[in-house]
Amino acid sequence: MFSRALCALVLLSLCPAFAEQSGAAVDVAGAPPPQSESLAPDASPKPAAAAETPPEDSGPRPFDPSANAMQDVDAALLTARTTGKLPLLILGGNWCHDSRGLAAKFEIEPLKTLIETSYQTVWVDVGHRDRNLDVAKRFGVDKILGTPTVIILSADGKVVNADTVHDWRTADSKPFDETVEYFASFAPRE
Repeated sequence: MFSRALCALVLLSLCPAFAEQSGAAVDVAGAPPPQSESLAPDASPKPAAAAETPPEDSGPRPFDPSANAMQDVDAALLTARTTGKLPLLILGGNWCHDSRGLAAKFEIEPLKTLIETSYQTVWVDVGHRDRNLDVAKRFGVDKILGTPTVIILSADGKVVNADTVHDWRTADSKPFDETVEYFASFAPRE
């Protein structure tokens, strides 16, 4: 059985991100660096100042776990009939890097204006794919493969992007231009 120290050493040597997060430094051979001789015997290194919020914790958090998702979808469908905007359902969670990444892209021009003028957006919190799954099933998406899942509806509730609802699981890393082109391709034409 491995000791905790050996496990930590393996983690530190194999995973630079873990080493950075833990504040430990590791040399190429995987051994911790020698202690500095310049420290007095009773002195200890000061912890680094708190870093800025890491990217995985930043960005918008539009998913409300307490919202009545089905009621919000019904309201978007009703609004779509009078405004001509398409209901846009984003099924995801605030814990999800890609869900927040897509939400952040929605705040950047020209996508921001496109979304605001063409879509009635509903942010559906699906937890860790264990909440509000009935919303997806209502529109024929029987399984959430990952988040975000993007469902674009016509005003009468038909899915218009059935072939691509699961294509947004890597939304944060999709090129911005590709994101704009995708949503523009479904936007109502005047």
